[in-house]
Amino acid sequence: MNILVTGGAGFIGSHTCLRLLEEGHQVVSIDNYSNSTVQSLTRIKELTSSVNTQNLKIIDGDIRRSVDLFKAFNCLDGKEIDAVIHFAGLKSVGESMKKPLKYWDINVNGTSNLLMAMSKHGCKTLVFSSSCTVYGTSKQKKINEASTIAPINPYGRTKAAVEQMLLDQFNSDPQWRICCLRYFNPVGAHPSGHIGEDPKGTPGNLFPFLMQVAKKQRKKLNIFGNDWPTADGTCIRDYIHILDLVDGHLAALRFLCEEAPQWLAVNLGTGIGVSVLEFVSAFEQATGLVVPYEFVERRAGDAAVAVADPSVALKKLKWKPVRSLRDICIDGWKWQNANPNGFNNQASIIS
Repeated sequence: MNILVTGGAGFIGSHTCLRLLEEGHQVVSIDNYSNSTVQSLTRIKELTSSVNTQNLKIIDGDIRRSVDLFKAFNCLDGKEIDAVIHFAGLKSVGESMKKPLKYWDINVNGTSNLLMAMSKHGCKTLVFSSSCTVYGTSKQKKINEASTIAPINPYGRTKAAVEQMLLDQFNSDPQWRICCLRYFNPVGAHPSGHIGEDPKGTPGNLFPFLMQVAKKQRKKLNIFGNDWPTADGTCIRDYIHILDLVDGHLAALRFLCEEAPQWLAVNLGTGIGVSVLEFVSAFEQATGLVVPYEFVERRAGDAAVAVADPSVALKKLKWKPVRSLRDICIDGWKWQNANPNGFNNQASIIS
């Protein structure tokens, strides 16, 4: 298939591009590199064979710009794009609380522009990168897809708005094939240590922050609150290995192509809740390192617990995660240890 990957140079996008190439697909990546680097795509080429490398087209562009999307949809010498996997967008809960308009512009307006471009080019198959934040503070021990959509921060609200936009588009034209994948917490890295998560500035998520502390680029890990209504007082999340998450995207794409046109929302998670302190302990056990930390005030927009019920993914997509928390820690540390400054080997150490 000919597949357009928006945000193809990002953490999840780059790992997905690699898997698509390994499966023999033609891949077009479009990215404006606002929170990524083209170096991730260069690394992908190094990991694939010379034949697969020819199947990767790279477009430097922004999905909010119609001219950039036109380039992406018309870069294959007359061949049409068969499907889109849509990652492009901002993802920090904390930043979204401070800059909500930026999130609505990039996440929502960007997607609207993408859908118009898809319509113009007759492409009606889309896998969308959604989020468990659409559920807000669900009281369920494990959140399923029928849980109430009630996001509590601008990031989550933009994801919920895009899902509604996609449902509206399907209802207006039932020939569309759309799957919204509601991620829980993607972490880890490719086992080669060649590609991984490389956030710009201060990380907004636990794992990359923890990696920087382990590498002594930061003095200690900030844990946002120790008074949450959980066993040890720290937030509980469902951590999923990046490669399991990527396999979920390929499973969703196959499902859309094989089944009747539809709009579908699916959780991607392990169904296992891990507290922040439990995660730190697991990392220390897997690596033999010690991670200093301190408790700081709760972060606005956070929820105490978010754990997936992944049964729909198993039933419909025939997908389930196979990698452990230990695998996450070992693979993530291998990436960080081999690339202390991420993809930019000339970067200065963070204070």
